Amino acid sequence: MATDMQKLLGTSEEDDDEEMDMDVKEEDDGDRRNRDTRAASGSSNDEFMFQQSMHDQVGTPGGGGSRRSRPLEEKERTKLRERHRRAITARILGGLRRHGNYNLRVRADINDVIAALAREAGWVVLPDGTTFPAKSQGTKPTGGSSAVAAGSSASHIASQQTSAPALRVVSSGRRSPVELSACRMKGVFTPAPSPYDILPTQSPELVGSVNKAEGLVGCSVDIINSKQILEIPPNLTEQDFSGTPYVPVYVMLPLGVINMKCELADRDGLLKHLRILKSIHVDGVKVDCWWGIVEGHSPQEYNWTGYRQLFQMVRDLNLKIQVLMSFHECGGNVGDDVCIPLPHWVAEIGRTNPDIYFTDREGRRNPECLSWGIDKERILRGRTALEVYFDYMRSFRIELAEFLEDGVISMVEIGLGPCGELRYPSCPIKHGWRYPGVGEFQCYDKYLSKSLRKAAESRGHLFWARGPENTGSYNSQPQGTGFFCDGGDYDGLYGRFFLKWYSQVLIDHADRILSLAKLVFDSSCIAAKLPDVHWWYRTASHAAELTAGFYNPSNRDGYAAIASTLKKHGATLSFVSGEVQVLNRPDDFSGALGEPEAVAWQVLNAAWDCDTPVARENSLPCHDRVGYNKMLESVKFRNDPDRRHLSSFAYSRLVPALMEGHNIVEFERFVKKLHGEAVINHHHHHHHQQV
Repeated sequence: MATDMQKLLGTSEEDDDEEMDMDVKEEDDGDRRNRDTRAASGSSNDEFMFQQSMHDQVGTPGGGGSRRSRPLEEKERTKLRERHRRAITARILGGLRRHGNYNLRVRADINDVIAALAREAGWVVLPDGTTFPAKSQGTKPTGGSSAVAAGSSASHIASQQTSAPALRVVSSGRRSPVELSACRMKGVFTPAPSPYDILPTQSPELVGSVNKAEGLVGCSVDIINSKQILEIPPNLTEQDFSGTPYVPVYVMLPLGVINMKCELADRDGLLKHLRILKSIHVDGVKVDCWWGIVEGHSPQEYNWTGYRQLFQMVRDLNLKIQVLMSFHECGGNVGDDVCIPLPHWVAEIGRTNPDIYFTDREGRRNPECLSWGIDKERILRGRTALEVYFDYMRSFRIELAEFLEDGVISMVEIGLGPCGELRYPSCPIKHGWRYPGVGEFQCYDKYLSKSLRKAAESRGHLFWARGPENTGSYNSQPQGTGFFCDGGDYDGLYGRFFLKWYSQVLIDHADRILSLAKLVFDSSCIAAKLPDVHWWYRTASHAAELTAGFYNPSNRDGYAAIASTLKKHGATLSFVSGEVQVLNRPDDFSGALGEPEAVAWQVLNAAWDCDTPVARENSLPCHDRVGYNKMLESVKFRNDPDRRHLSSFAYSRLVPALMEGHNIVEFERFVKKLHGEAVINHHHHHHHQQV
């Protein structure tokens, strides 16, 4: 254990120098000058003290303790070595920025550089630091090198953090708040989240303490200055989106904007941010209406107070709102900073009857949301699940009628599963799933088992009344299983029977709830969220899609039936894609034989073929030009002769970093392009005051 820890944190003696090497950040010129003058006058001891404190923080028994007794001349040597190294780093970064086509931030650290070089050499570097050659199947870094890289940029945080021994790791790949997860080091490196872990309704908002302590480390932005504007890669060809159709832009509000008592958590802070959004012509905001907050205490006692206040604020600013009826819990996934469980009274029922939750073959329950097997079972204090969802929506419709009727609420998304998405919870982090495992079928609660038995009986094959046995486990790869491998059982008679039933349960659930939603929200626009399950898309079975409930192997279109179900109820398809911004990936995203844009393309065409409107939502934060351009391509299809476009775009998510200097200017450009306006190309044209 201790040795693992040392490997990870580089606290063993011989690792020490290399590890410090990884920690070098490039300061701005100002900082560097100060440090050099200090160094010249010989007073710079803080540099070493700072490393020392780093070691003390994470010191392991055996590794860190012996550090203190270094003789003095060794301290001096370390100091000089550090200074020397820093100068070299600065020159390397400067050269790369000047001569290579590297989009390095002003405060780029060594991880950014390594990642850029690796990508250029044809490696795939995922946001969490996992690195592998473009042609390899593997997702494990060789030699653990990238685990060190991911852990290394935690240097100047540790110095500010005196209380907890927890080391906050900022994965510097795309220094987004999503990856600022405080994980206690247990000798096992908790992998940084994959895009799928951080589902849209659950990207963490860094509220309160973390921000204040760290001064928004990892996403701090300096005041706009000429240096920073040079970060835009020189050969970036800017597409001109002027004259393209107007796509409304919504910004998702922080998860915790309404607290558990159903009150506005920070009215003034929110108002300030809403005003800024209004000033850059964002069309509106998107917010979760949590079942666990509104009907949290007892059945059919609804409290909409906080939501009413929020909607009034938004209306006063002349913005619009998209709401999500969130019948799932928040807090189950990596990085969620807010925990909003299902209603208390539902959890009580679950204690005596855990079959109300989705269940895997091992019998593990997942309390994220209710199993679709109980849609018509009268077990929720005398109501069926469908009735519970219906009553909740009707209460919203009655209590907040004014906002629906005057069009302030422009869209109501109906939560149909985990994270509000129409899918089975086939990839739960809490049961050990990691990207890109195939996941597991979730149909083993007694209600879904009963439904499977009925389906098998009606086919006259009672022995089919079971789930497939050779599907591997959460982290299997398709070729390693008898069910998902090429030519595997998924394509046999039983496999086809099972998958047809499993995917039909999903479609029936959507069908039933959307028909109720249509009744409740008659004239308003309703929508359903579909996830982007893109890994293993290039294999014949499309394993990850199968376990999520999309029967979409290479010889069948699994999305057409879903799109036509939405069409039947006049619902918009809201497509949630985390991958839009996985930047700089080689064209063959071969790690997991996935193809992010291919899934999107298939889903969009399924929707277009039956005239279902499509909205899109991104699930990974992004604050830079390259990321925004990537998103634009996924929202506006430049070469489409039919000039099709999305009905709206929801940006995830409102974090304090978005509101700072350069970031808000970049975001404003992005909004203009989505609106189809011309964008002036020099970057100094206005500076934003914080209102």
